[in-house]
Amino acid sequence: MRTLIVDDEPIARKILREELELLPEIEIVGEADNGRKALEQIEHHKPDLVFLDLQMPEMGGFEVIRNLPSGTIPAIVIVTAFDRHAIEAFDAGAVDYLLKPVNEARLLIAVQRARILRGRPKQLVERAERLANLSGSRGRKIAGRNGDEYILLDSSEVMAFQAEGELVWIVTAKNRYLATQSLRALEERIQNRVFQRVHRNAIVNVDHVRKMSALSSQRWLLTLSNGLELIVSKRQAHRVRELLH
Repeated sequence: MRTLIVDDEPIARKILREELELLPEIEIVGEADNGRKALEQIEHHKPDLVFLDLQMPEMGGFEVIRNLPSGTIPAIVIVTAFDRHAIEAFDAGAVDYLLKPVNEARLLIAVQRARILRGRPKQLVERAERLANLSGSRGRKIAGRNGDEYILLDSSEVMAFQAEGELVWIVTAKNRYLATQSLRALEERIQNRVFQRVHRNAIVNVDHVRKMSALSSQRWLLTLSNGLELIVSKRQAHRVRELLH
């Protein structure tokens, strides 16, 4: 597994590297001492596994996760000195967590868990999505799929969610991505006033509504900024009118 070590403490990186170099299944492709360098290395090396410190100057671990580049999402193991942060991250979706100083037995368990998830991009991107939305994220992240590629989208990019049978599409200005969850699950997880259910088959980002036209006394047509048109159901018409005014 191609592995990246991210920690602002040189000694912590050195110790972790020495432990990982003893494992034949690990290939260390790089190190980073801050979040910005971590993102550059992730984009360049496309690692399978990232050991990520949460507390770093300029850009912490959670911000790194919120800004992961499009493409292959790595398995993320949190490395921290704080139990509370580690447990929160693990509950949210980290493959595992390691408390400093790193214990050899726990490291082996973390690597094994990452190995099991390797080749399961849907699970990895869903874990990354939950991590990105942890700890006071300013804008939520949405996991989407484009062919074999899984990516994390900023919620502000999303214009609408549309259900077509069993499939749910994430609509952005230029593309459509397959969602990894049902429309109901997305509605429950977003819980943001900006996203409004307009039909049983559609949720719209009201910030992207360009025009609302009356089709009848109880029927409305929404036109989004990318030209997409959606009909508002009678049941949702009153609430949508209130939001747009």
